[in-house]
Amino acid sequence: MDQESVTRVDGYVPVVDLSARHSAPGRVALAEAIDRACRTSGFFVIVGHGVPRELIDRMHTVTTAFFTLPDAEKDLAAHRPGFSGFRRSGGTTAQSLDRRTPPDLCESFGTHVTGELSDREREDLGDYWATWKLANLWPREPADFKDTWQEYTTVLHALAADLLRLCARALGLDEEHFDDSFDRHVSSLVANYYYPQVDAPLPGQLRRGAHTDFGGLTILYQQDDSGGLQVLQGQDAWRDVHAVPGSFVINIGDLMALWTGGRWVSTMHRVVNPDRTDASSRLSIPFFFQPNHDAIVEPLPLASVPDGQRHETVIAGEWMAMKTQKLFAPVPSQ
Repeated sequence: MDQESVTRVDGYVPVVDLSARHSAPGRVALAEAIDRACRTSGFFVIVGHGVPRELIDRMHTVTTAFFTLPDAEKDLAAHRPGFSGFRRSGGTTAQSLDRRTPPDLCESFGTHVTGELSDREREDLGDYWATWKLANLWPREPADFKDTWQEYTTVLHALAADLLRLCARALGLDEEHFDDSFDRHVSSLVANYYYPQVDAPLPGQLRRGAHTDFGGLTILYQQDDSGGLQVLQGQDAWRDVHAVPGSFVINIGDLMALWTGGRWVSTMHRVVNPDRTDASSRLSIPFFFQPNHDAIVEPLPLASVPDGQRHETVIAGEWMAMKTQKLFAPVPSQ
């Protein structure tokens, strides 16, 4: 079995069948396919992942129901700093890249896996400003929202942990190599709801501005019948990532790229506006699998990375806190 046998669609963002991961030859083939994708674009789509379609559909239903509630009801779970809670449209920008851009055209709601810990436990999650130190703030409606989100988070974490082991194998490491850096992870689950665009956007304003993810790896659900996600190829070519029914989009973040010394790439991506005649909404739900806040991230001694290419070392929590502050910084006046 080789990487071609697990690659359903080849290309800049390939579609990979994860069902082969339950056999030793399958894991070898998947590791090869993942390495190739992460060297090229840092993105790949997975099918055969084992997450029940019923759970995905239920997650979609309760999340959409929340975003279509009156603003006054959603505001009861109003945002605090960062990804925690509800945030109205225009609450984020691409400033994590130090770019001055109009606010993004979406509402969001987010939780952290650490948000269910006790106050005392969260106090031990670093001395810096960090959104994962906040308790989760849950909406009252829909009634099954919290239970569904927590179930989905548990299932996605298990999938992310196995993907991380495949990533380690892809880098020629023991599958358990990253386990100690993620055993107290500060991951988050975020939903982005893009409303129908009644008014024309501002010049340069997108549903989600161009950015890289700044953590470990991301597992993205995007609505089956809605496009808009694009990945940068080269300096100025944007490639569409079409929604494959029942799939997830996987991409690596800045910290994983740093761990590999630049062998793998954390690639710019964005969500573009629909055609002016398109009055549809769009829902996406990324699970950001983030390392322990005190994990030391430094380039691994990989044979395929030339000496001197990248030798930056960061503390994961400090890096993520800095990036999050920029992402949610007030939009500067024009």
